[in-house]
Amino acid sequence: MNIALVEYGAGNLPSVERALTRLGVESRRASTPEALASSDVLILPGVGHFGALMHSLTERSLVNPLRNAVARGVPLLGICLGLQAMFATSDEAPGDAGLSLFPQNVSALPPTGRLPHMGWNQLRRVRPSTMLEGVPDDAYFYFAHSYAALDAGEAGVALCDYSASFVAVLEQGNVFATQFHPEKSGPVGARVLSNFVRRAGGKQ
Repeated sequence: MNIALVEYGAGNLPSVERALTRLGVESRRASTPEALASSDVLILPGVGHFGALMHSLTERSLVNPLRNAVARGVPLLGICLGLQAMFATSDEAPGDAGLSLFPQNVSALPPTGRLPHMGWNQLRRVRPSTMLEGVPDDAYFYFAHSYAALDAGEAGVALCDYSASFVAVLEQGNVFATQFHPEKSGPVGARVLSNFVRRAGGKQ
């Protein structure tokens, strides 16, 4: 199975690579349309600004290849900003379009809590989840963000409550995403990655 990390300059890409290596999962980096087209599984990591991410994907001609891969049924995992990029728009960059895999907007978290939301928090499961199989209900995950998808319809399978309820785990068909960083979330984060790889057709 050919697992590719979408390379567009994300700061957390090496840490995701290391997390996969610890699971015994080989991966490679993909930075061209051709590399995406030849991949069996895609992971879109993300740290930083919504607009910068979308500009980088556009400059590398990766936006349509990503959409086409999803349409073909290629499993895609978005992490943190990678989840936000799946939506149509974001308050962080009002003039920039996202991948539009989901029609909703990404919103700024209300300033009723300290921002960014950085540190460990729990999830509230609202629907059955492949990604959270075998993960204790009271597990903590590592978050680092100031924007979030407050609604993803039926695709939102777990929420987190911090100044607002937002989508923490998203699953719809072959599209998966976490607002938290599984690569920084210890054993439970490793289990989430392992569950995704297994669901995508791996042996973990």
